[in-house]
Amino acid sequence: MALNYIWIAFFLLAFLFALGQLIFTGNTEVFSEMINATFSSARTGFELSLGLTGVLTLWLGLMKVGEKGGIVKILSRIVGPFFHKLFPDLPKGHPAYGSIMMNLAANMLGLDNAATPMGLKAMKEMQEVNPEKESASNAQIMFLVLNTSGLTIIPISIMVYRAQLGAANPADIFIPILLATFFSTITGLISVAIVQRINLLNRTILLYLGGMTAVIIGVIWYFSSLPREEIARISAFASSFILFSLIVSFIVLAMYRRVNVYESFIEGAKEGFNIAVKIIPFLVAILVAIGVFRASGAMDILIGGITWLLDTAGIDTRFTGALPTALMKPLSGAGARGMMVDAMTTYGADSFVGRLSSTVQGATDTTFYIIAVYFGSVGIKNIRYAVTCGLIADFAGIIAAIFIGYLFFM
Repeated sequence: MALNYIWIAFFLLAFLFALGQLIFTGNTEVFSEMINATFSSARTGFELSLGLTGVLTLWLGLMKVGEKGGIVKILSRIVGPFFHKLFPDLPKGHPAYGSIMMNLAANMLGLDNAATPMGLKAMKEMQEVNPEKESASNAQIMFLVLNTSGLTIIPISIMVYRAQLGAANPADIFIPILLATFFSTITGLISVAIVQRINLLNRTILLYLGGMTAVIIGVIWYFSSLPREEIARISAFASSFILFSLIVSFIVLAMYRRVNVYESFIEGAKEGFNIAVKIIPFLVAILVAIGVFRASGAMDILIGGITWLLDTAGIDTRFTGALPTALMKPLSGAGARGMMVDAMTTYGADSFVGRLSSTVQGATDTTFYIIAVYFGSVGIKNIRYAVTCGLIADFAGIIAAIFIGYLFFM
């Protein structure tokens, strides 16, 4: 529903801005530019979706190999003790733990829509032990905020779009996104834990959070100590090396478990093809709306106003081209994706704004959409503090993405 209103708003605002230009400046070309934008944006959306087919098919095939090879079970063993402390109201061994792990694993692997079925299943299973059926339980809120914080290890979809738009190294945003999404997730987790009075000083929680934080601080310290020209080179190498090592580990693990790697790949690849085809109308719709909004001059006025305010305050404004992605992210995943594509198309995939928009896109997830879909699927009406904690996580992820963008890409 949120995307419906956003889509309508883009067209109505574009029309009002164009009408204002016609009345006050006599600009008669603006409506022609808006019509041209509808055709060019529709073509861009289709071409991107078509290009997605091959790469998304490849990665979902590889993910299926990893899944059948036992990667999800390995992740479950690694984080199981941590999860038992975060979800104290869920009985040990409850089926929801498996669905939660599958959902978070799909999100961590950057599979976007592929994570939703497991998320809905997890919400349904937690609803079975929820004493107040119309009110979100503590476990459901913790799960939802972890979901909306968007913890991502491999941002597959973003790398696919970057490849389609001509990025020299589509994986160069891998480490920046990993860092930004970590801050988003940790902030969301802490905010929920404070409300739910979960003891964050518990030895198990401290061990996991402390270990992850130490790794992230180490990565930031290492890159901040490098000469500026070395950061991009080493980040690109590390991203590519880690990603290819993960692919090889999926295959080797599947072979060790005597899984038919080729058939598993084909099974997952078919899912990738179906998802890519389904994306076409949604991507075309949102890109046309954004294209019209930009052609009307409304986008320039919005960003210009924010830039002026920041300039007045003495703040560097080079990041403002990525702000539309950041502002859209909590409202609509498709809308934010469209803003990211628009930024890369306008400024270039390898520009500072193009890379920063990609990092912002991967830093967090779509809070309002996830809340509407997940809670709506089980009939929850009282969402309690879920939106507040989700937006706190979003804000932390976006701020972290901006600072990390300056570290890596300037």
